[in-house]
Amino acid sequence: MFDNLSNKLSGIFGRLTGRGALTEADVNEAMREVRVALLEADAALPVVKDFTEKVKAAAIGQDVMRSVTPGQQVIKIVHDNLVELLGKDTVPLNLNVAPPVVIIMLGLQGSGKTTSSAKLAKRLTDTESKKVLLASLDVQRPAAQEQLAVLAQQIGVMSLPVIAGQKPVDIARRALETARKEGFDVVLLDTAGRLAIDDELMAEAAAVRDATHPQESLLVVDAMTGQDAVNTAQQFEQKIGITGVILTRIDGDARGGAALSMRAITGKPIKFLGTGEKTDALEAYHPDRLAGRILGMGDIVSLVEKAAATLDHADAQDMAEKFLSGGTFDFTDLAKQLQQMRKMGGMGGLMNLIPGMGKMRDQIKNAPIDDKMIKRQEAIIQSMTPAERHNVNLLGAGRKRRIAAGSGVQVSDVNRLIKQFLEMQRVMKQMQKLGKTGFMRGMMPKLMGGDLSGMNRE
Repeated sequence: MFDNLSNKLSGIFGRLTGRGALTEADVNEAMREVRVALLEADAALPVVKDFTEKVKAAAIGQDVMRSVTPGQQVIKIVHDNLVELLGKDTVPLNLNVAPPVVIIMLGLQGSGKTTSSAKLAKRLTDTESKKVLLASLDVQRPAAQEQLAVLAQQIGVMSLPVIAGQKPVDIARRALETARKEGFDVVLLDTAGRLAIDDELMAEAAAVRDATHPQESLLVVDAMTGQDAVNTAQQFEQKIGITGVILTRIDGDARGGAALSMRAITGKPIKFLGTGEKTDALEAYHPDRLAGRILGMGDIVSLVEKAAATLDHADAQDMAEKFLSGGTFDFTDLAKQLQQMRKMGGMGGLMNLIPGMGKMRDQIKNAPIDDKMIKRQEAIIQSMTPAERHNVNLLGAGRKRRIAAGSGVQVSDVNRLIKQFLEMQRVMKQMQKLGKTGFMRGMMPKLMGGDLSGMNRE
């Protein structure tokens, strides 16, 4: 979401750090450029003015100007103020009350509310070990209740049976009564949306609120709508009252203004970020980590958490033992690595989390290594026989033609994968010779400093 903003800020701060000393004029010029970049990202003008004035006041201080690395000091000031702008602290859900905890999901139609309800239910089940009941109160949109029931079945969560003709408030009361009788920890109420805010929508949401007394009232807004998302949050807060925001579609081409302005304007915290269409694509919101992503510093904590949640630990252990024992890296191992990469969000998702990789994003974008390519490579490996996967030397011209036909690709694609595989196999052998310490010292600089744009060329 923040690619354009991140690239612009990286350019601005790159020029600052390239200078041995900074003057007040240098800082003023940099802050003018930062202001333009933030406005182009659709951040609200009052928020941008306040942010840049705070940074400028701190950056022009004598301690900064006289420091050995003034450019780095300015970046730290920007980072700290950006964290404060984004909300400073992570605000978790209020689950420390007598069950069942009632969570109402609010929002306009098309914001991703129903999908976010399912994602949150899965997250509470998987990470908090909560027994969750999903209930759709949307009697306006055709098949909305059935949609939530299908999603609930997919994620293994209970949904309230649908009774035709029942009103939203009555459905909410029935859900609460069912949760009490059957020992549910959390009740998630997915309310109806509208194409725009109207009196009927607000009256219905207020009636549900008054009937259930929710611990959390979460507003789901689409990051792609920019400042409209912030305006929507303001209106819901004024008329209904909200405890937090779920910002969806941050993996799209949104400019980031909603995230930058939401807390400052509404006073309400962003609690979760929707990062994709899958039911596990919901992240807890951490202002400090998001600030790091925006400034191109990566987010290594989120990367580790994502790896821990998605990687197959048995496969990882087998791979480690194979390397330590001098085992051979084959196509079956490569297929497992490709699958794990897709689970972690593909190459694009990983680039945003790895520190220092922001500047290489353009190389990644220009190189043909997108998620579709990963799937094609998996298809190529699946078209090999067990013997071929184990022994690359068996892959002659005839076998390559058969594999290409079986996987729906060109022979040149098979050749590219084989070339990549042989290079990886060579690196793995060097890892075994160097050992863990030697690998980190000798190989990582080469890998991190390589030109990715040519990694798939023949």
